Amino acid sequence: MRTKTGAHAVGQRSSLPGKSGDGNKTGIRKKRSGMNDITGIEDIKLLVDSFYGQVREHSLLAPIFNGVIGNRWPQHLEKMYRFWQTVLLQEHTYYGSPFPPHARLPVTQEHFDAWLGLWHRTVDSLFRGPKADEAKWRGDKMAVMFLTKIDYYRNNPAKPLM
Repeated sequence: MRTKTGAHAVGQRSSLPGKSGDGNKTGIRKKRSGMNDITGIEDIKLLVDSFYGQVREHSLLAPIFNGVIGNRWPQHLEKMYRFWQTVLLQEHTYYGSPFPPHARLPVTQEHFDAWLGLWHRTVDSLFRGPKADEAKWRGDKMAVMFLTKIDYYRNNPAKPLM
């Protein structure tokens, strides 16, 4: 199922890119040829900077991100570079727990759908290849996990581990 943002709805089942055999493994429109895959830290920085540049101006997401991050965007971006470098390039530079800072955010399915729409469009506009497909797949999986945990902690007295 696709949302009005063009992203897959959070909670939708998907398989690891490259396993479906349907030709268009991500459900996103085909990209023009000549684009390269994500191969190094400079690609990660381009992806993260491009994506969060859009987030910072997005009508639904900007108030939340800008409100929480404030003037600490350079530090946040550095952390995101390390996170995606670890996840996509298997270069272990991120040491942390990504969920706890998100545990009490006032976000809903709509926010995650908007985030995923921006994420998929940003990846697709910059890269093509297995790592680009993996970036979108991992974004989908993280969104499902985060929204599930946020809903759980919102509706139960337990406190997230910090």
